[in-house]
Formats: sequence, structure tokens, C-alpha cells
Amino acid sequence: MASTRTGRRLAPYGFLAPAIILFGLFFALPIGYALHLSLHSVQVKGLGIGRNAREEVWVGLDNFTTALTDPELLAGAGRVLRYGAMLVPTMLGLALLFALLLDLPRTRFRAFSRLAIFLPYAVPGIVASLLWGFLYLPSVSPGYFLLRAVGFSGPDLLQGDWLFLALTNIAVWGGTGFNMIVIYTSLRAVPPELYESARLDGCSETQIALRIKIPLIMPSLVLTFFFSTIATLQVFAEPMTLRPLTNSLSWTWSPYMKVYRDAFVQGGLHSAAATAVVIAVVTLVLSFGFLKVVNRRTAERTP
Repeated sequence: MASTRTGRRLAPYGFLAPAIILFGLFFALPIGYALHLSLHSVQVKGLGIGRNAREEVWVGLDNFTTALTDPELLAGAGRVLRYGAMLVPTMLGLALLFALLLDLPRTRFRAFSRLAIFLPYAVPGIVASLLWGFLYLPSVSPGYFLLRAVGFSGPDLLQGDWLFLALTNIAVWGGTGFNMIVIYTSLRAVPPELYESARLDGCSETQIALRIKIPLIMPSLVLTFFFSTIATLQVFAEPMTLRPLTNSLSWTWSPYMKVYRDAFVQGGLHSAAATAVVIAVVTLVLSFGFLKVVNRRTAERTP
């Protein structure tokens, strides 16, 4: 009996063991190693020749001080904020619009439309960036060929301020479908009796959408905004893929691109680790701050 009870107590831990091991190896351990690197630096002895010429030494918070005062990191953060201000409202606005249109009672080809809007999300970010990069290049793009055929040159989408629009378009094309599915699923969970009652009272579909549907799916809108903001702060694949196509994209266009350059181009693993930790902490603080504000407002509105 004692062995049976012991086995029952240990059984949940046995089922959790694979997840705990994977979490430790691929999440906790890399985070710990990054923290270790961020608190150390490499000191070169003598002429830097020999096996013992380079020694890892403790530097405390020096790497973090350097990262927080780095003008390239601050400039990259500013560009990402501008990019996010264009991306998040556009993507979520289109996702909400498509979800509301698909939820209309007389919508035709609902299954095909839902699949067509969601399909770009299945395309990897690098592949999508290569695809759109081909369409952005004036020398090979069929769009520019058609414009030249009718006498127009068209703007260079990979230069100047147009670059933000080009990057935003890639992210909107790839991310709208996922957010639309989340919002549409919430709409389908709303009891249809509410809509029928509103129609009997003389409400139009627009009034139903504005006064019933959107307020009821507000938690889903908050969730999509939350994840879209985090994904925006971590933008990397799109500008990194388009960088060889234009001179307007530097190695430090976004904070994560700077981390990549410092670590793998310049060999500064310790400074790159400190910068990555700073970005992670800022993202964590913004995320929890946003959730706290949303939860507080929700609690104030709840009777």
C-alpha cells in the first residue's frame, strides 16, 4: 500500500519531467548563460598571443551601462516604435474588419475567405520578406514594370520613409490572418440570441457590430494587441532579410539586429548579451504594465 501511494504521488512529476527538462535545457539554461555573459567581459593579456592571452573577468553592470547609453540602441528603439505605431493599428484594424465581415449572417464563401486571409500567416517571415523584397525592387518587380508601361516611375519602397511602409506591409500581410482568426473565434462564441434580439429592436448590422460585438470581444482585442506589440518589439526577420537589398537598412536598424551584429559579426558576445537582457527586461516591464492597466480598468467596470 505504501509503495502504491508513493507511486501515485510521484506519477504527476513523472508526466511533468519531460516538460521540465526541456524548459530547463532550452529556456532557463540559455537565460542563465546570457546573464552570466552580461556580467563578464574578456580581458586581453600582453600581446594577445597564446592560449591564456584572453581571460573572462567580472565587470558587474558595466555592460548594462554601456548598452543603456548606446546611441545606436536608442535610435533602433525609436525606429521600432515608429514601425509599431504604423503596424499594430493597421493590422488589428484589418483583422477586426475581416472578422466582422465574416461573421455577417449572409456572407458568401466564408470558409474560402477565412482560409485565404489566414494563409499568409503560414508563410515563414524570411520567405515572405524575400517575396515582397522581389516585388519592391524596381529592376525586377512586375509592379514597377506595369507602372513604367503606363508612364509612371513609382517610388522606391526600399529608400527613405517608404521603407517603414514596406516593412509594415510585410508584417500586416503575414499577421492579419492570425489575429482575424482569434477575433472571429470570439465572435462565434457569442450567443446568436443577442443578435436576433437587436435585429428585432431595429438595429442595423453596423450598430450590432459597434454596440454589441466589439464590446463583447474586447478581451480578444486586448490579447491580440498584447501579442502584436511584443512581436513588434522583437522585429528581426523582415529588416534582416531586406538589408542586402537596400542601403537604408543598417546593421542596427532594430535592437535585435544590433544584438546579432555585436554577437556574430563583431564577436562581442558579452555586450550583446547585456543588450539582449536589457531588451528582455523592457519588454517584460511593458507587458506586465499593460496587463496591469487592462486588469485595473476591467475591475473598475465590473459591478
